[in-house]
Amino acid sequence: MKIACIGGGPAGLYFAIAMKLRDPHCEIDIYERNKAGDTFGWGVVFSDQTMANLAATDPQSAQLIADSLAHWDDIDVHFKGTVESSGGHGFCGIGRKRLLAILQDRAAALGVNLHFEVETDPANLPDADLVIAADGINSRIREQYADVFKPDIDVRANKFVWLGTHKVFDAFTFAFKETPHGWVWAHAYRFDNDLSTFIVECSEETWRGLGFDQMDQDETCRACEALFADQLDGHALMSNARHLRGSAWLNFRRVLCENWTHKNIILLGDAAHTAHFSIGSGTKLAFEDAIMLAEVLTSKTQPIEEGLKEYQDVRTIEVLKLQSAARNSTEWFETLDRYLDFEPKQFAYSLLTRSQRISHDNLRERDEKWMAEMEGWFAGQHGVSVRPPMFVPYSLRGMELKNRVVVSPMCMYSSDDGLINDFHFVHYGSRAMGGAGLIYTEMTNVAADARISPGCAGIYTDEHVAAWKRVVDHVHANNAKMAIQIGHAGRKGATKLSWEGNNEPLEAGGWELIGPSPIPWSEKNQVPREMTREDMDRVKDQFVMATKRALEAGFDMVEMHGAHGYLFSSFITPVSNQRTDEYGGSLENRLRFPLEVFTAMRAVWPADRPMAVRLSATDWVGEGGITPDDTVLVAEAFAKVGADLIDVSAGQTTPAGEPVYGRMFQTPFSDQIRNTLHCSTMAVGNIYEVDHVNSILAAGRADLVALARPHLADPYWTLRAAAELGYRDAGVPNQYIAGHVQLKRNLEKAALMQEFKA
Repeated sequence: MKIACIGGGPAGLYFAIAMKLRDPHCEIDIYERNKAGDTFGWGVVFSDQTMANLAATDPQSAQLIADSLAHWDDIDVHFKGTVESSGGHGFCGIGRKRLLAILQDRAAALGVNLHFEVETDPANLPDADLVIAADGINSRIREQYADVFKPDIDVRANKFVWLGTHKVFDAFTFAFKETPHGWVWAHAYRFDNDLSTFIVECSEETWRGLGFDQMDQDETCRACEALFADQLDGHALMSNARHLRGSAWLNFRRVLCENWTHKNIILLGDAAHTAHFSIGSGTKLAFEDAIMLAEVLTSKTQPIEEGLKEYQDVRTIEVLKLQSAARNSTEWFETLDRYLDFEPKQFAYSLLTRSQRISHDNLRERDEKWMAEMEGWFAGQHGVSVRPPMFVPYSLRGMELKNRVVVSPMCMYSSDDGLINDFHFVHYGSRAMGGAGLIYTEMTNVAADARISPGCAGIYTDEHVAAWKRVVDHVHANNAKMAIQIGHAGRKGATKLSWEGNNEPLEAGGWELIGPSPIPWSEKNQVPREMTREDMDRVKDQFVMATKRALEAGFDMVEMHGAHGYLFSSFITPVSNQRTDEYGGSLENRLRFPLEVFTAMRAVWPADRPMAVRLSATDWVGEGGITPDDTVLVAEAFAKVGADLIDVSAGQTTPAGEPVYGRMFQTPFSDQIRNTLHCSTMAVGNIYEVDHVNSILAAGRADLVALARPHLADPYWTLRAAAELGYRDAGVPNQYIAGHVQLKRNLEKAALMQEFKA
């Protein structure tokens, strides 16, 4: 087999090595446009897993790389005159120039033909059985056949410049500097005994304000030296990007291709995908691509076409995982202003956990002392002793919660004409006994024709009030608080019970639906009648009466359901509100009726009790729907009329929505609202581990955390979490103390056994 590899970076070189080791008889030519000794960029960071993969593929080059690695454990965060140091992170780095030299020598020794200073025409590629396009992030081959490869390229907002210095950093260093034009920061790490990478990053507005757009590379270096004089200790900064015209400042380009092959051309490494420098995984991905591609091309068990499909399918999954983490990391730096009011310790914690790859437990394992200090700081902000963040109390107006764990609203579809029963008493009561600080009702409807289904709960009769009061009294007796979520189904009403057909219309016994516009939920659902002003007045009166009934039942908090495509959500989003009067059109107009109702509810709810609103932060429809930026404005409007808590959900506003799921996938929306508006928020959405809850709270991404399915599976989830964490003051009911003690003991034994096996 004759193979031409375009690009002599780590991806192309390592593919050639892996391929030659598997098939010594194949003929491989690498064509590189630069000289053998040229390199751009400075150091490359590896993980232990990457090194293990290299050692399994080619022990000889892996050992040479390992012998050249610089190792360090600490991360230092310089912020507002302080330095937060966290240890145990286990980094290793190597100079890009040294890495290329090792790979070039190894490839040549294996018989790979290396051609330097050769410019390859993407329209006239070398004659070969296969052409490997390893020509980097700005791949000319990818662009030549863009109609086939279909690259999705997202140019990120911040500017960055990749510099080097002879200052040797003992820790991976993040340094944040405030200037009259905004904040500038550096990512710095050593990669040999004499050199460190020094990446400087800032927003474009700051970049222009500081005049970087007018500077050449030398002027950029001198200006950055002045900015980071405290960290550089008199050492100079250097650029090796003379191949770039101008200042060498760049905007990162996130690349992902729909197709990785075309005829005999195969994309590899950065030509197919990229990962942001702030998580340091670009070279890792390239090496893993190279290893798998060599395996596929030498496989004896499947045709090459099937192998190449598997290559793309498998590698795309790994790329998407890293790009998801990279997106979180990138957006943290792009929205730095949200976190500048944080205290240094929480700022450092937020930075360390920004990608969601490192969690609360990870940090504790890496540096138990620093985490104890962090938890002590967090608890101290609320006047209590050191404890896990989830067990730190929280107050909203006069409602004091014993912890931050919330049983999320979950429809049970088990009521009769809105009347709850013994099932609900046991359901809510057991979860209060299970240790959660706040118990939410399911969406409780203001009228019979406001229900989602015939089985939905209501609060529109005196009998309903009495049934709810029985539940609330029991919850209070177990030292928990209870919130009622009041709602109106709107165009999503008159449907079957969820297990009989989710959002399926009733075949008989339905009722007339109303909404902002006559747009059905789907083609098979009933068309709602467009609401008149008379309808609005009637609905407002129903919500006011429901709020008064909630007070009579003893609830501690009332939440308006303004999410998930129900009535108020349908007014807020343009996908279902196409009115042409004062209640449609602009966001201000679409908010008019929901705010009017909320204000009326607030007027009859006691001033010492909090109110909340649940919002869908995005419709997940791209253009033409609600965006997270819109929802910040929506949340701000509700806060101005008395909302104390923004319950941040997402989607379910239209069947056309295309959610992007994952762990804690809605938490970034809570983060944005909380840290833009400086208001209280509650995070919800695929949060299921104790570690998730503590990470979200400690990082300041939310003030409360709601869990739904975990509480369906285990009513005593909070008490189990206390046992896992060794927290003694979770308020275990006296009747259950013996079981809790045994659980804690068994968990400790299991942890010791796991440690022994490791």
